[in-house]
Amino acid sequence: MLGQKRLSVSHMATSNGADNQPARAFEAIVFGGLVAGILDIADAFIATAINGGTPVRVLHAIASGVLGRGAYQGGAAAAALGLALHFLIAFGAASAFFLISRVFPIVLRRAVLSGIVFGLAVWVFMYYAVLPITFNRANVLPAWPLLINQLAIHAFGIGLPIALMARRSARAMATPGLAPSPP
Repeated sequence: MLGQKRLSVSHMATSNGADNQPARAFEAIVFGGLVAGILDIADAFIATAINGGTPVRVLHAIASGVLGRGAYQGGAAAAALGLALHFLIAFGAASAFFLISRVFPIVLRRAVLSGIVFGLAVWVFMYYAVLPITFNRANVLPAWPLLINQLAIHAFGIGLPIALMARRSARAMATPGLAPSPP
């Protein structure tokens, strides 16, 4: 058509420099942490239910990192603490990715790959640093089905959404009308 620019798939894949914009902290951390936290806790509830457990037991297990074995007798208060700690960890992961994106902006341009790698790195950090320190014992790798589930949820349910939300916030910053106007 006369006077209209044809858009090719490759043209649509670029965002006029938007991938070079830094992510906005609030959006990247809050929305990335919320999505990752919801997906991760849903996966934990489902995996636990398949093995005969309950969501409350999952939340008590998380709270036991702070309360010790008493968390399992802590009722709703301990479960609420477990849920709060779970989302604190998710927001911490989103914060870490946000900070990484400030130093290495390429993680926003390669959000899918960097998100998957980041999610697996979160699993390694949690499994080999946080959990052994929290429970004062070495971890043993779980059976294959559970291990595959853990790796998959960390790659695709934690790292990927966090990276995609950070990239989305960077693109919103570069899109006229979506970015806040300067004071």
